[in-house]
Amino acid sequence: MSLSTTPLRSRRREERGITTAEYAVGTAAGAGLAGLLFKLLTGGFGDKLLKTLFDHVLALLGIG
Repeated sequence: MSLSTTPLRSRRREERGITTAEYAVGTAAGAGLAGLLFKLLTGGFGDKLLKTLFDHVLALLGIG
């Protein structure tokens, strides 16, 4: 019985490293996306985008 559980335990140890690597890649991708959005929204493009969106919502509500 102990012979059949040994390969399973070693597989679990290997999978732990894979999971950690996936978290690292996901964290790096999230940080990169956040940086890109910050750069876009704090520049002239972001101001124009937000103004257009706000004007559109006001027009849909019949206020603007």
